[in-house]
Amino acid sequence: MRVQSLTLVAASAALIAPTAFPDAPHPLRADLPARHLAADRSQDVPGRANRSGVRIGPVPERPAEVAARPRGDRREAPVRAADLLAEVRDCTPVSRGRYRKDSGTPADIPVCGKRDAVYWKADLDVDCDGVPGDRCNSRSDPHFSPATAFTRSDGRPLDAERLPYVVVPEPSDIWDHREDDVRGGSLAALVHGDRVRYAVVGDVGPRDLVGEASYAAAKALGVPADPHGGGAASDVTYIVFKGSRVEPIEDPAAAEKEGERLVREFMGDD
Repeated sequence: MRVQSLTLVAASAALIAPTAFPDAPHPLRADLPARHLAADRSQDVPGRANRSGVRIGPVPERPAEVAARPRGDRREAPVRAADLLAEVRDCTPVSRGRYRKDSGTPADIPVCGKRDAVYWKADLDVDCDGVPGDRCNSRSDPHFSPATAFTRSDGRPLDAERLPYVVVPEPSDIWDHREDDVRGGSLAALVHGDRVRYAVVGDVGPRDLVGEASYAAAKALGVPADPHGGGAASDVTYIVFKGSRVEPIEDPAAAEKEGERLVREFMGDD
């Protein structure tokens, strides 16, 4: 995980109008509980920047809930990456400011929105937090944390090696994901190159950084999954569906099934 920058991004009136995603190249790479917010993320570290901190419990959800969508059982050809990207080509910002992809880089990434989803285009840093395993542990990742902000149905942390999940920024003046009905277990579609893969919202990161997903999500997208220097430099699109929920959160098959349905609905096929 990466160090939180001390610089907060001011809201900008220019973000109100629709805009296109920035094309700058990306190099590789209510509130959270008190113990999480107290984690020291003020010092940059060499190599992959530290985003870890202690993940203790989920971010409290907003009271308003959206009714669960009925589940379908369609057997169709997988959604094409190009078709899905066409739906999120333009950006109407829902964030009041912009995010950095790493500490010390420009704050040029808005969170965009449509009626049914929020989305952003960034890099992908590998989150290895959660249940320790052969690939994700304190030896392979110097910033490893055994906790995740959201947990499995039995209360244990998520498993980054086996569960594709994405990381959303900590609620702040830049953007509060809860205001767009995004929470732990929300369905996310990840697009990179010609691949579309499905994940859940599983962890929370620093308030001014965006662009992170689990070891399993990186592998599914075909990018290097090494937690120390792996990931994708740029051109990863994250689409999170408002009011969605994968149950149980730890079931990748459930995410795949729900993802295909929600993406087709989002693209106007239903």
